[in-house]
Amino acid sequence: MSEEPTQIVASIDALTRELEVITHNLANASTAGFKRRCNAFSKALDAQQSNPEAYTPGAIDLKSAFDFSQGNLVQTERTLDFALMGKGLFVVETPNGPLYTRNGVFQTNENGQLVDLMGRTVSGEAGPITIPATVSLSELQVSADGSINARDIGIGKIKVVDFQENQGKLVPAGGNCFVMPDEDINPAPAENAVIKQGYQEASNVAIVDELVDMIMVTRLYEANMRYVSAQRETSNSIMGVAMG
Repeated sequence: MSEEPTQIVASIDALTRELEVITHNLANASTAGFKRRCNAFSKALDAQQSNPEAYTPGAIDLKSAFDFSQGNLVQTERTLDFALMGKGLFVVETPNGPLYTRNGVFQTNENGQLVDLMGRTVSGEAGPITIPATVSLSELQVSADGSINARDIGIGKIKVVDFQENQGKLVPAGGNCFVMPDEDINPAPAENAVIKQGYQEASNVAIVDELVDMIMVTRLYEANMRYVSAQRETSNSIMGVAMG
């Protein structure tokens, strides 16, 4: 196979994956704390934006990254809804190690422990956070640094961490969570993160932008497919002439 057809195949594959990413972003436009994923298919996108008619199908530079920019805060007044402002991640514990998330929609389990919606324990600075059975959830007050109090009694402090320059190395682990694949990289306490009780951080997906990207990707995909079809017709014609 020549280099050009190989590039076309790679281009079509990249555009297919890009469409999957856009679809996933759109599906999570209303998921609390969701961070959009973006693929920078620079050559094709730049050509499409500047002059759609000048686009030449070919290899696409596909680089995937998560956009950790701040989402809007939505007030819910629910006691166990927490939104983060600034850089930082909540920590939830699993049998396979800690996971990290911006989704602060929590609840309590049968033991009174603070858990996420999948029942995974939310990490506190000193371990799991347990709400005493004698304390009503409505009595809980959570300060900006994550300290939990009720009736002027300290119950625990929500752990918030920051991977700083290594944040880009986080990979998705499902359930709106991330994992750090490099075991030698440990997070530091988040110094500037502020917790807002009774709020959720909205997804940072901009639906209009995603739809525009989807249209672009679809057009680029169609351009590649037309090119493949034209090449096939040319090859068939050449074969027809050769066969006499």
